[in-house]
Amino acid sequence: MKPKSIKGVPRQISGGFHDTESEKQFAPELLPLKFEILKRRFFMINHWQSYCGSAFAAFKLYDSNAGPVDRDPQKGDFIRIDIPGPGEPEARGYDWVEILEICYYQDSFSETIMMICKPSRDPKNKKSSHIAHFYSSKATSTFMISKTSSHLKTAVYGRNESPNFKAKFIDVIRNLLVAAGGIMGIAKIQWKVLTDGFLDFE
Repeated sequence: MKPKSIKGVPRQISGGFHDTESEKQFAPELLPLKFEILKRRFFMINHWQSYCGSAFAAFKLYDSNAGPVDRDPQKGDFIRIDIPGPGEPEARGYDWVEILEICYYQDSFSETIMMICKPSRDPKNKKSSHIAHFYSSKATSTFMISKTSSHLKTAVYGRNESPNFKAKFIDVIRNLLVAAGGIMGIAKIQWKVLTDGFLDFE
């Protein structure tokens, strides 16, 4: 099985990958309103956990100066991820990603918004350049929402996912275990809960 080739999603070169997608059809007259709600959910990163349950990771948005913010994300912001279970001690138990790009694509038939993230250092620790994430710096996660003439789609595309070996021994073991779970599909199951949750308007 090969990764999907999707405009804006980084190319798969090595390591694991996943294409996690959810779709929901709506009456044409409801699509614009539902997409506006979906966009608000997509950009409210601090509230993502509410769409997938307390057993899932918690997300917190930080600006480029490592200050917590409650606004729409911007390029250069960081997202702190609190995965259930032990995290990296150096990053106080959290994993971090940086927002590389926020892309908008629109034509007469569809509208798409993408947010591309990659593992990063802990922005609060100015003295360390160590990647505070279980994946290496080559990995990316692309979060996407889109609207067509008949349905809404949400997705997370993981690319080039390999364990972060540039860490202390105990962290390497943890990174191996978490990354192995992701490569084996556990992470995809969790991302699927999020993409489904985004589209749950009941």
